[in-house]
Amino acid sequence: MAARGRGDDAGKIDDAARAGWLYYVAGNTQEEIAAKLGISRQSAQRLVSLSVSAGLVKVRIDHPIAACLELASALKARFDLKVCDVVPSDPASASTTLGIAEACAAEMERRLAMPDPTVIAIGTGRTLKAAVEKLPSMSCPQHRIVSLTGNIALDGSASVYNVVFTMADAIQARHFPMPLPVIVSSAEERALLHEQKVVAGTLALAAEASVAFVGVGDLGPNAPLVIDGFITEEDRAGLADLGAVAEIVGWAFDASGRILDCSFNERVASSPIPSTQHTIVVVVGMGALKARGLKAALSGRIANGLVTDEATARLLL
Repeated sequence: MAARGRGDDAGKIDDAARAGWLYYVAGNTQEEIAAKLGISRQSAQRLVSLSVSAGLVKVRIDHPIAACLELASALKARFDLKVCDVVPSDPASASTTLGIAEACAAEMERRLAMPDPTVIAIGTGRTLKAAVEKLPSMSCPQHRIVSLTGNIALDGSASVYNVVFTMADAIQARHFPMPLPVIVSSAEERALLHEQKVVAGTLALAAEASVAFVGVGDLGPNAPLVIDGFITEEDRAGLADLGAVAEIVGWAFDASGRILDCSFNERVASSPIPSTQHTIVVVVGMGALKARGLKAALSGRIANGLVTDEATARLLL
């Protein structure tokens, strides 16, 4: 096909998107696509494959799997959950987001499709980033998206895993980032920052959220907060000594789901995790490393919603 004046790579992606649409949406065969686009069947096949590998095609399986439904039902009963989605596990995959990213995106999309204005709070991290990247383009000017945490590390750099901007771009909604570091130097500094008008307004909005989507961070030797430069190894070791098993938007908690009363949490500049008394707080995660933190968050009513996979669901039960 002729180039479209946007460069060879851009033109190829355009062609792949067109071929993918004709195949997956319009139901054309590869022979029909080749005829409509004026290319060979082999070229049509390559373009359809490229539409998948380039992430232009989002696939969802619209069928409830009995084992997953049974696990979700058991988890709802055990932890009194408002929302629970369990997806199949791939025993051969090492991914920490496979399946749950798509399921989280579907739950987000259901909320975003509602016509009445709502406030949606969003955490940060690899799992939520993967989920937001699965969202379709939507126009949701009636909703407000608010970040529960900042994204500034100890060295002043910003994290690539703060997803409020990506989500707002995808759904064309008003968005309210948290203009703060994740962890500050002292409780006094946090108090001063929280008194700033723009920060106080964002914190108040986060407290109004009807639903929140959060990830859970392990506080073991390979803690994401340490890897991403938000806290030091000394901080992490001190939390471990206090019995911390995981964190959500920076707030460290123990195996019973109790937010620790400690000097570290006094330095967390994030919004308080919205109360499950008035907010559906959906925690998203999978894998053995996250299971302990997930169970603690659910047991302590930090969260009352869950998206996970079969293998992790069995660990939680």
